[in-house]
Amino acid sequence: MARSAVLVTGGATRIGASIVRHFAQQGWHTVIHYNSSCDAARELAASLPSAETIGCNLDDGDSAEAMILDLAKRLEDWRALINSASVFRYDDATKIDPETNRQSMQINARAPARMAQAYLRCARSERLRCAIQITDMKLANPNPDFFSYTMSKHALASTIAMLAKHYADAPDVRAYGLAPGAILASHDQTQAETERSHRLNLLERKTGANEIAEAALFLAQGTLKSGSTLYIDSGQHLLDQPRDVIYLARAQADSEP
Repeated sequence: MARSAVLVTGGATRIGASIVRHFAQQGWHTVIHYNSSCDAARELAASLPSAETIGCNLDDGDSAEAMILDLAKRLEDWRALINSASVFRYDDATKIDPETNRQSMQINARAPARMAQAYLRCARSERLRCAIQITDMKLANPNPDFFSYTMSKHALASTIAMLAKHYADAPDVRAYGLAPGAILASHDQTQAETERSHRLNLLERKTGANEIAEAALFLAQGTLKSGSTLYIDSGQHLLDQPRDVIYLARAQADSEP
């Protein structure tokens, strides 16, 4: 019997790699998408019982959709697509940087929307087809930093309900969102800054990449109502933070004697 398959975009490194490992441990065939991390993708695949790698630059929307259509032809039981790949570059609310905005909207929103559409339209599965969009807790707790990134994640989040409603009468289709908080060091953070900034949430604890992976697997089982989003952020999205935690943590450090 063929293993159930999952494609994880950006699956070679960071949170994507944690998701890949967790699904592999549960017996899934993992398809590890990469752009520039070919060596990391191949090394990860070699460590898993059933895995393959696939390269694609998501800045090219036609290539991203073609990748999905190719996989749909040959994967017998493709149960989940997890759009984890994204770009995280700085601009702020005073002025959009045009290239940062273009790349953010393309890679973080347009490409995963097209991939989810193609997947739900063409993929085959004996049980369930589940498209999971990785968004961000900034949906509920926005701030002026990383303006284009946040804008793109709001755009991506809007696709979830639309896909869920379109397939409302299809019992074997789910569209979900998964919204992490601060998980791994990002932008120009030092490790010390990460330790401080990632505890700026209601529980004052670091949220682990393993928690995102476990939530992704839970969603892929189709238990929740289609259109649902899970926030995995130790309660960060329930706060009202005026800036990104990178800069809040630096301000705290500067104010200490």
